[in-house]
Amino acid sequence: MVALQQIRKPIEAELDQYKKVFDSYLVHSNPILSKVLNGISQRRGKMMRPMLTILSAKLLNDEITDSTLYTAATFEFFHTASLVHDDVVDESEERRGQQSVNRAWGNQVAVLSGDFILANALLCASKTHSTHLIEILSIAAQNLANGELLQLNNVDNQSIDESVYFDIIRNKTAALFSACAEAGALSVRADEACVQRMRDFGEYIGICFQIRDDIFDYQQDAEIGKPTGNDIKEGKLTLPLIHALLSTGDEQMMAIARKVKQHSVSHEEIALLVQFTKENGGIEYAEKVMNQYAQKASDILHIYPDSPVKQALLQYVDYVIARTF
Repeated sequence: MVALQQIRKPIEAELDQYKKVFDSYLVHSNPILSKVLNGISQRRGKMMRPMLTILSAKLLNDEITDSTLYTAATFEFFHTASLVHDDVVDESEERRGQQSVNRAWGNQVAVLSGDFILANALLCASKTHSTHLIEILSIAAQNLANGELLQLNNVDNQSIDESVYFDIIRNKTAALFSACAEAGALSVRADEACVQRMRDFGEYIGICFQIRDDIFDYQQDAEIGKPTGNDIKEGKLTLPLIHALLSTGDEQMMAIARKVKQHSVSHEEIALLVQFTKENGGIEYAEKVMNQYAQKASDILHIYPDSPVKQALLQYVDYVIARTF
């Protein structure tokens, strides 16, 4: 698998500058907020979205300015705020191997801290003096909320439909990757055609990212960081299981799947669904679809001349679909 260090190599200097911008907003005199922000600083993650923003910008213009750095910080703060709020909604107790903010400090602190982090995103956006960036950010926020509500609404929908799954992940996951790539292009004043290409590139990447995450739910591996069948336990029917159900029409498994939506499924039934998915081509189908979207993303880059940045973006695609956690 491609190492993240290879992807970062053409933008190492820009990433160092980005980190300084991001970290400058993680200091506060309020003692509780200071501890929350310090925790966020310590679990920075893989920086997938800032890398995408900066690489998209540098593909189109080798001269990266502060506008790109603040754009990258905008979407990372937005993403971080959404995770803090999501953990409250989902009643999650862990985030990246550590206690979630709501678990450590309670829901009130988590919601207010999430609001503060979201305000950081808006402050960073203001530094770019781009109303277009504000528009991209606002649409991403609308899409994210819409995706969450679609997922909640789908619990009451007894039909099992692959198109609904894609509606949800386009809004919940792909919209943010799309916004990062689009805004990166915008930050270097790329023309509309280039901005659109990067918008599509980011969307395809985001779809791949979510499908890979969903495949993890059928694998037992401590590195993945969540138990097998966790999505099913949370009431989510994802692509591997949806395909296995629709391709076989198995009524017994359909009945259990409807119990998943009602949050009344047992541990034994979850294990049955996981096994059923594996035995009926669910994993292979999801991987095939993911690879199709990965190819669509890579094809977008073909019109650009070869360069270390272009190669890094192609490696980024490979990393997303091959990652093990």
